[in-house]
Amino acid sequence: MVSAERGRETVRRTGTTVRLRVNENLCCGAGQCVLVAPSVFDQRGDGAVRLLDETPPEEVHAAVRKAVDLCPTRAITLSE
Repeated sequence: MVSAERGRETVRRTGTTVRLRVNENLCCGAGQCVLVAPSVFDQRGDGAVRLLDETPPEEVHAAVRKAVDLCPTRAITLSE
């Protein structure tokens, strides 16, 4: 379970499932995703992102969210 405070409201998440999608045509090969979530992302020989886990476990969700935020071309999308 993860708790986060937003103002005075406390948001609790339990058992959240996230699904990742990667648009390889948008990827510029910056590799930020691989640095912050190496169990979920890798790079092909040409530098483009390779998705290792479309539905990563909850313990890496924070890293996955950071990877999505760091992607300079928005090639990675996350849905819950």
